[in-house]
Amino acid sequence: MKQLSQVFWKTMLVMVICYGFMTSHAYAVDQVDMKAIPEWSIMWGDPPGGLEGVSTASPNQWIKINNGKSSPEKPEEVSSAWIRLQLPSKVPKDYGIYIEGIHAQNLWVYIGDRLVRETKFDFPVDSQRSLFSISSEDGGETVYLKLETSMGRLGIHSAIKLDDYTALTRTFVLQDLPDIILGCAFLFMSASMLICSFFLKKSQLTNWVLVSILNLTLGFIFITYSSFMYANFTNYGDLFSALFDMSLAIFLPALTYFFEKIFDDGKYKLIRWFRKFQVLYSIFLITFMLVNQLSNYRFNKVYFFASVTVLGFIMISQFILMIVCSIILVRRGNKEAIIFLSGFVMLAFMSTLDLIYFYASSQNYQFFFWKWGVVGFIIVIVVVLGRRFAINQEHMINYSKELEFYNHQLQLSEKMEIISALAASVAHEVRNPLQVTRGFLQLVAARTDDKNKEYMGIAIEELDRASVIITDFLTFAKPQLDDLVDLNVSKEISQIEGIIVPLATLHGGRITVSVPNDLHIQGNSSKLKQVLINIIKNSIEAFQVDGQIHIWAYLKNDEVYIHIKDNGEGIEPAQLIKLGEPYYSTKTKGTGLGLMITFRIIEIMKGHIEFKSQKYIGTEVIIRFPAITIK
Repeated sequence: MKQLSQVFWKTMLVMVICYGFMTSHAYAVDQVDMKAIPEWSIMWGDPPGGLEGVSTASPNQWIKINNGKSSPEKPEEVSSAWIRLQLPSKVPKDYGIYIEGIHAQNLWVYIGDRLVRETKFDFPVDSQRSLFSISSEDGGETVYLKLETSMGRLGIHSAIKLDDYTALTRTFVLQDLPDIILGCAFLFMSASMLICSFFLKKSQLTNWVLVSILNLTLGFIFITYSSFMYANFTNYGDLFSALFDMSLAIFLPALTYFFEKIFDDGKYKLIRWFRKFQVLYSIFLITFMLVNQLSNYRFNKVYFFASVTVLGFIMISQFILMIVCSIILVRRGNKEAIIFLSGFVMLAFMSTLDLIYFYASSQNYQFFFWKWGVVGFIIVIVVVLGRRFAINQEHMINYSKELEFYNHQLQLSEKMEIISALAASVAHEVRNPLQVTRGFLQLVAARTDDKNKEYMGIAIEELDRASVIITDFLTFAKPQLDDLVDLNVSKEISQIEGIIVPLATLHGGRITVSVPNDLHIQGNSSKLKQVLINIIKNSIEAFQVDGQIHIWAYLKNDEVYIHIKDNGEGIEPAQLIKLGEPYYSTKTKGTGLGLMITFRIIEIMKGHIEFKSQKYIGTEVIIRFPAITIK
């Protein structure tokens, strides 16, 4: 585990350093002193005559916009627009124009009446960027851009930059390179974790695989979010769009399930219901996405509403719910919750900030802050997962020590039971001859002289002393619980959970306990725990696939009933009646002494034990003790 932890930390450190370096370098390049077109104009719609109709359009049809400002919001019925800008009269050699933010599915670029670039997206992605070169002969020419879309956004929302073509190309490439590198790093980490999962135990596998899925989906989200992929691999745009939507639909319920497994463990029904709702909604989205693609995006507007607007509100609700639950756990002193909350608050804050900007800008905003939130959150998840492995390892070590102690105590108890049974048998057979011998010595002493009477008295005293010793042997053979105290059944069972639950987890099972706090009996605490551990241990050793043990208790007819039910391999009816006999066991290496001791202790505590079992279905043990009332 230490080696895995070191690999994770090194990987995350490299990811953060690379991402920070590439991002800062990209922005440093972006901040190079690039010239900009001072202003440009936009015209909604597509006038008759194509480019000729546009070039002869009246000035009133054009809306002037200062460079760096976004286009005005698209009119409802419009699906196309023309952009016009004027090149300087003198253009240096090997220059180019770079437009970082364009909202359009189809783009045509004309310099004068010459078509220099054409880009068509036959998939529902309307965010792209464009870079094209201009020559010194193009000085003073007018550049026209025709934009078309079937989606809700249309126009330019960034500056139009004019500079050396090589510098612009560097900016164009480096703009999305950090996202692609980070996405590939997530994919690599996910693949490494999935390979490592083959060497993990079942109890550790679920959380590990969930983190692998989170990394896998985040890797695809980072890569397919990049405009660079759509601009340079247009033929695979459908695949990139589908991967992004599927990854996001899988990431959200997987995140909720991870939170549920780490912290909740079924305690809060609201989280479980929300996770099931997310799973159903994700299945709906993925199905809707496939139907939309197969129908050539006929339902794209409805799908956009379901996959962006509705899903955005679901994400915000998810963040709020998980933050509230984390705060509750923090108030209860859960250290892992403190770590998780710090990372999740950062992710939630960054993502919410992006969503606010997105909706406030009429959905023209390009998400950015969430990337740093994700990096921080994944680091936190790795820390929580590492702590959980460390805690499990510590539990296993403590369990091994406690199991060794209880095994020693059990072996000692079994030996004492054998000795006591032998002592009872010998004492019973020896005491009767001693009593007869004492009686005859008394008769002989009455008829002898004083000197012999003294010897006879000494012999009788020694016989009496031997009788006392034999009586002690009988007491040892049938131990009495002199230190009887009032026992709270719930408290006694909770004290053995820390010992027995790790054993069940080690065998791939789980234990559920439902015991009220107001059940009280009279007995010996250590002996009662010995009884319960013996029975539960037998149930664990009978586990099959997906082993489960349910422990519950209740009060009925002035008796406390304790039920221990498993779904193990079960016991044949002929074997049930022999349980508790010395040296009889259903296990290959069993001695039967454990159950014999259990029966004896329950009998001494004035209790009763009953077994119900069906082969290959499971076994139920019912123990009942006289109830006492605590005033």
